Amino acid sequence: MTKTAIIIGAGPAGLTAAYELITKTDIKIIVIEQTNDIGGISKTVVHNGNRMDIGGHRFFSKSDTVMKWWQEILPIQGSESKDDILKDIYYQKKRTQVKLSPDGPDPEKTDRVMLIRNRLSRIFFLRKFFDYPITLNGRTLSNLGIVRIIKIGWTYFWIQIFPVKNITSLEDFFISRFGKELYKTFFKDYTEKVWGVPCTEIAADWGAQRIKELSVSRALLHAMKSILKKEKSIEQKNTDTSLIEQFMYPKLGPGQMWETVARIVEEKGGVIIKNSEVVALNISENQVNELSYFNHTDQKKSIIKGDYFFSTMPVKDLITALGNKVPSKVKVVSDGLQYRDFITVGLLLNKLKIKNETKMQTLHELIPDSWIYIQEPNVKVGRLQIFNNWSPYMVADIEKVWIGLEYFCNEGDELWQKKDSEFIQFAIDELDSIDIIDKNEVLDSTIIRMPKTYPAYFGTYSDFNIIRDFTDKFMNLFLIGRNGMHKYNNQDHSMLTAITAVNNIINGEKSKNNIWNINTEIEYHEEK
Repeated sequence: MTKTAIIIGAGPAGLTAAYELITKTDIKIIVIEQTNDIGGISKTVVHNGNRMDIGGHRFFSKSDTVMKWWQEILPIQGSESKDDILKDIYYQKKRTQVKLSPDGPDPEKTDRVMLIRNRLSRIFFLRKFFDYPITLNGRTLSNLGIVRIIKIGWTYFWIQIFPVKNITSLEDFFISRFGKELYKTFFKDYTEKVWGVPCTEIAADWGAQRIKELSVSRALLHAMKSILKKEKSIEQKNTDTSLIEQFMYPKLGPGQMWETVARIVEEKGGVIIKNSEVVALNISENQVNELSYFNHTDQKKSIIKGDYFFSTMPVKDLITALGNKVPSKVKVVSDGLQYRDFITVGLLLNKLKIKNETKMQTLHELIPDSWIYIQEPNVKVGRLQIFNNWSPYMVADIEKVWIGLEYFCNEGDELWQKKDSEFIQFAIDELDSIDIIDKNEVLDSTIIRMPKTYPAYFGTYSDFNIIRDFTDKFMNLFLIGRNGMHKYNNQDHSMLTAITAVNNIINGEKSKNNIWNINTEIEYHEEK
């Protein structure tokens, strides 16, 4: 008898599981997606022909499996993209920064292609640009001033001599890596802007997972290596993830990857049901038996039986769906899990007010950054994406500038409750106030709200093992992905959890430790 796998969520983890199952097994696939979109937070939103990436998604991984997986879906470009061709026209200079695939497709002739992009992310602070990660070059020294530089150097060397003994909070983690003054200057305010709580209340796990390989010594070593030799291979095996200089990117944004995967799954017989909310999972002993969902399109409730269940839905929602058979202590931890929500404001402009003062060649003096960390304390905006630099095909008119202002908030708070028009004007005024744009240059705008974007490492997170112990006992239930595991995974790590879960089914592996250990154990760390 053919078995059935029911997958909750059509984001990177859910669709990776679907693709792996449908290409490697004879298991029947049914994907239940709550929205009408494909890709989860990795979707691409289109507004008047302009494409938005929610949060910014660099397609880069230290995992050979993931890098090859992506390239099988969207091959690397073999010819120059629109912005490089226009550079030739404007500047009569040939592109030398990246190595193209000799047999790859031409992005000017096909959409199914992965671009190679140069990476630049900087910090905007004191109305000035700082390199990210921070480098002790002349510009940084000039921007910070001699007094702050001395404090940074002294507190960094102090922490090397007298290290933090018990690293329990994110503040402890940052200070142990960078010293107190560098932490206060570049990490404290921004991190608290992102999470909405003091760094002393956030578990050190977040830092250990997200920036595990970044340190002052590594950044200095990378800077010295870069002077001697540029890393041109897309794999960048000898470069830490936070320091990579190139990454892959789908021509039409991250959602293109997952829309393509979804089409392949459906072509091979998989079923994807959109606009449908999972309301209950029926369990008995150590098995999940069936799933109930409500389809908001036809206003009908349906029940489907399955042999395997993959969940990428928020853990809090999964525990609720499991009903009254959940032990009270599990329910208490689930109810206390917290999330950080996300709002992106898209602005189309004639031009930016701030000019390109780097040595990187750009069109129309556009700054070359993929995104900018806004650390000015008097504004709420956290990051700024410049979609032109992710892909020129994200912008309907390459002569215009298409940007995304990113805000971190909690669903229901003051920011979240602002009306769309009010929030957009608020965002415009903020960027105008710090002289990045002139509000009179704005041509069009839109706003996207994404709840439960970031699983938080506070609340009852410290007791999450109680939930894991409970869910792991269901032999045919696999928690995968960022929200599915309440783990701040990158896109590639979410994919690896799905790939590992499918391999466990194929190999008859009953333990789920190898799934939970992804992005925790050393072989999954974002370093060589």
